[in-house]
Amino acid sequence: MALIQSSHLSARETGNLIGSDKVEGTPVYRSNEDRIGTIERVMIDKLTGKVGYAVMSFGGILGIGDDYYPIPWSLLTYNEALGGYEVNITEDQLKGAPKLSGHDVWSYDDRERESELLAYYGSHPYW
Repeated sequence: MALIQSSHLSARETGNLIGSDKVEGTPVYRSNEDRIGTIERVMIDKLTGKVGYAVMSFGGILGIGDDYYPIPWSLLTYNEALGGYEVNITEDQLKGAPKLSGHDVWSYDDRERESELLAYYGSHPYW
């Protein structure tokens, strides 16, 4: 088996593909171009390969006191002009959304909790 040269691994983005490490840290904006957070993690279904949701940080100052919001991936759209993802979520929706604080643990394999998250946003299951 041939080894992949490190120069091939440096391509973190191509026409339609992006490396997970490049998605993490990408800003998230509202439709009015207000920046509302940053993608901290992308959750991918191990069996299907489908992206379930992104965990977005929001609030706090310089990463201190941030809350983390799982956002269904289907709600995010990449906006080339902004260099980030765009989501149509109101301030009130975000304030009432399921979230984690620094000490909370999100059960990523709990379908009931995921179903509640999807229902909150009116989104369809990725599975």
